[in-house]
Amino acid sequence: MAREKFNVDTVHSEIGFSVKHMMISKAKGHFNDFDAVIEVDPENLEDSNVEATIDVSSIDTKNNDRDDHLRSGDFFDVENHPKATFVANDVKKKSDNNYDVTGDLTLKGTTKPVTFDVVFEGQSKDPMSGNIAAGFSGSTKINRKDFGLTWNAALETGGVLVGEEVTINFEIEAQKAE
Repeated sequence: MAREKFNVDTVHSEIGFSVKHMMISKAKGHFNDFDAVIEVDPENLEDSNVEATIDVSSIDTKNNDRDDHLRSGDFFDVENHPKATFVANDVKKKSDNNYDVTGDLTLKGTTKPVTFDVVFEGQSKDPMSGNIAAGFSGSTKINRKDFGLTWNAALETGGVLVGEEVTINFEIEAQKAE
């Protein structure tokens, strides 16, 4: 079977992250504006193409001051690097609905290989549109310093304000293109 194109339904999708905060909890956030081109062969998901783009300025951590700091040169530097991208270049089946999706992640002008642990949640006919919808969820962990996101502050009690390891996660619902 040939690849079929799916468009992300952003109303039913999310790209988020979490990072250790003050060495004792996790700060979480998500991006409000993103898109992806997903081309899959339903009979062979290993034959897939995924290209995602995130508008980094759409970051939302439920705190405007923190969001503004994350947009600044201390972190994402959205003035010079407004987009983050992920382009898959290898999909390997691990089990029934579980895949390793490896590709190039670009943040703040730095590109590094990253592997997402992805679950194909299945597909169903959307009763509202009559179209076929597919669901995918996944996550990975990166070291933010590898992408030039190095700002931090020492804590009086020892340790640092922001952890180095960032978990990126997503829940994607996509509609088959007509």
